[in-house]
Amino acid sequence: MAGESILIVDDNPINLKLAKVMLVKEGYVVETAPDAEEALKNIGSFKPRLILMDIQLPGMDGLELTRRLKSSPETQNIIILALTAYAMKGDDEKARAAGCDGYITKPIDTQTFPAVIAGFLKV
Repeated sequence: MAGESILIVDDNPINLKLAKVMLVKEGYVVETAPDAEEALKNIGSFKPRLILMDIQLPGMDGLELTRRLKSSPETQNIIILALTAYAMKGDDEKARAAGCDGYITKPIDTQTFPAVIAGFLKV
């Protein structure tokens, strides 16, 4: 849904740029953060509808940040999608147990990525 706000949290600048370029091209308003601390600052003022959350972040990891966001009344309704290179059996369950609403593996499939994001925003 064009115009929706999305926050991408990823410590890899190439991943951040790729995801941002693809989503901006689709009409989304996109902010980025390289770590959990910066993400928390952005969330306070940006108010994203959806967060693409890297699991392995410096400092606080993405699963802990997700738990914190989902436990707060102010942020519990933000859609959070794990965006991770971890694709081992059970990793998607760990992400969902932490509160993630979905799971996208890296590298991003540029053919399906925009449609996957749009699907979560229709909910």
